[in-house]
Amino acid sequence: MPPVRTTVAAQLENLGLAVAFVEEAAERAGLGHQQTFGLLVAVEEAFVNICHYAYQERPGDVVISCDVDDSALVVELEDSGPPFNPLELPEPDTTAGLMEREIGGLGIHFIRNLTDAVSYRREEGKNRVRMILQRVGVSTA
Repeated sequence: MPPVRTTVAAQLENLGLAVAFVEEAAERAGLGHQQTFGLLVAVEEAFVNICHYAYQERPGDVVISCDVDDSALVVELEDSGPPFNPLELPEPDTTAGLMEREIGGLGIHFIRNLTDAVSYRREEGKNRVRMILQRVGVSTA
């Protein structure tokens, strides 16, 4: 399958468009319901973070790319905001009570734990967060 991509204005009201685009790719990749749900939560977290933080001074876009191969679905979100590597954030203390927890950090925690691999790179003035889900039990014949 050739990679597909779409560009969505980084505005919260476009979250549904972003999620629907990735959900369609997950269906084409043959991901199960549980894998797809986890991926959509991860994409939602990444998209919302871009909307809140990448374009505080000016409007911008999120480019979403999906690529399916024999073993995995790769989803990449790209923005032109200031450099920011979310993977440098520490893991939140999920053992603390709700009232004792620090605010923030759960989004990247979900991204790390709901995908098989996640990476960040800064390239050509753009932030790129790549999430990979292995295609478990999918026949490639």
